[in-house]
Order: sequence, then structure tokens, then C-alpha cells
Amino acid sequence: MDNLKIGIIGLGHVGAHVLYTLALQGLGNDFVLVDLEDNLRKVQSERQDVLDSTEFLPHPVKIETGSIEDLADRDIIINSVGNILMLKGTHTRLTEMEFNIKAIHTYADRLKKSGFKGILINISNPCDVITKWLSELLDLPKGHVFGTGTGLDTARLKLRLQQKTGIDAGSISAYMLGEHGNEQFTPWSTVNFNGIPLSVKAQNDERFLFDLNEMEKSAREGGWTTYNGKFCTEYAIALTAARLVDIVKNDKHSIVPVSVALNGEYGESGLFAGVPAIIGRNGVEEVIELPLTDEELQRFHKCCDGIRANILESKRIYESALT
Repeated sequence: MDNLKIGIIGLGHVGAHVLYTLALQGLGNDFVLVDLEDNLRKVQSERQDVLDSTEFLPHPVKIETGSIEDLADRDIIINSVGNILMLKGTHTRLTEMEFNIKAIHTYADRLKKSGFKGILINISNPCDVITKWLSELLDLPKGHVFGTGTGLDTARLKLRLQQKTGIDAGSISAYMLGEHGNEQFTPWSTVNFNGIPLSVKAQNDERFLFDLNEMEKSAREGGWTTYNGKFCTEYAIALTAARLVDIVKNDKHSIVPVSVALNGEYGESGLFAGVPAIIGRNGVEEVIELPLTDEELQRFHKCCDGIRANILESKRIYESALT
């Protein structure tokens, strides 16, 4: 994957920043951009803007616009289709579901017929639901489709823990689990600082004594803090996707939180949810089961119940679109 071929579907705020971030970091040097036909002018503008910056980069970058069929030879595709302005005045990522369910059904079959066999990373919301649909519609090898899930939410949590304790986020092991949405939660029993549990640190250091519910809420609500000020999120989610591309490209076998298929792990099956997993060149290699307490496991099941309800609603949306 030295000369990584990347496709991006959807060139709104997120897709455009994913393109720029990947080009800037040298994680891809051959891009094909695809969007809805009425957004062609926007796609061409984003292409030109990034191309104009390549003189200042130490590596060559090729960027073309194209159709779904032009993605057949891509190593990795980033799906970032969406209409983020639909979230105005709401407090749930589910608002985008109807738009995104209908959108992926206009191109998933075409992408499958093109012969694409690479990795697909989904960003579009509701992430867990859309990722499941794409996995089923594309019928790619196991692990080739996964979503950004709670990856950014986890980064928000670790940043807040760093700010509170003074410990570098890179030395903190912590996760947001479950739905990439309002039901996600922190399993505090698994949080540690280079192996030292939070519960132990809190015994003799007041920096580690804080309101766990407030800390969790701050991480969960972080996306809305950003969105409500500028009606989009772009930089952090683009870097979340870029990290996943880096892990796949360099076959790092990193443990990161992503939206993955559960097949008995945590006692759940038949859905995608945000949990830590080992990611490598072939996508998801292994789902990591954290040693959750009984209470934490119940919260996880509650998250999954919500995801299942959203899957049912997404099927209703799809079926109504057919009539």
C-alpha cells in the first residue's frame, strides 16, 4: 500500500477535510472524489483547492473526480455522505438517517457491481446503522467494512481526562462504548493510567477525584458543543478517519475504538457498535472484549437495544422509499 488509492464519497465539510488531511499527511497520493450529481461544482472546487496546495507538499498528490464505478480499484473508500445542516435544532445524529439511508441505496449496488474489494470506512451518521447497511449491501470480506464509531468520542474523553489530571492523553487508556450517539458511555472500571486503575489513583491524588457522570457527559456532548457554534464538525473527525487509514495502510494492528460487527462479543449479535478492535491491512482483525462490570454490561446492552431500534427504523425508511 505504498501508493495508496483512496476514494471519498461525499465532499461536504467532513469529506473535504478528510481529503485535505490525508493529502497533507501523505497517507494517500491517488484520490477519486465522488458526490451527488448536483454537487459536482462543489467537488471540483474542493479538488482544485487541495491541488493548489500540493506545491507546498513534499510528495506528489493526484486527485480526480469521478463516478461510483471509478472507485473499483480503490484500496480504501471513505464514506462521508450526509446533510449535516439537518441537525440544526436537534440533539441527535439520527436526524440524518433518512437522508443517508436513501443515499447509500443509490450507490451501494453500483459499487458492489464495480468489483470493489478494498476497505470501506464509514463516517456517515447514524454511524452504527449506516455501517451495518453498507456491510450487508457490499458483501465484502469479513472485517472490510467498519465505522469511525466512538473513536472521536473516545479522543474527547481522553482529552478531558488529560485536562483534569495533567496526565498526557497518550498514557491514558479509556473508551467511550456503544452507540455513536446519545446512549454511549464510559466503562470507568477499565480506565487506567499506564496500567494504574483510576480507582487506585483516586485513593491518594485529588486530581483523580472528579464527577464521573459529568466527565462522561462532557465527552458525549463534545460534538454538539462544536456543532452548535458553527453547524458542522470537520477537523477532529477528519483526523479520526486519517488515523484509521494510517493503521490500515501500515498494517499496524492497533487497538482502537471503531464501529464493528458483533458476533457474540459482549453477549450481542446482529449489529454494529463502538468497541475497541484490532485493525490491520485487512480491516478488523479481532474485537476486543473489555472486562466490564455487570452494571457496565447492562449499559452496553441498553445501547445495543437503541441501535436495534434504529436499525428497524432504517428498514422502514428504506421500504417506504421503494413504494
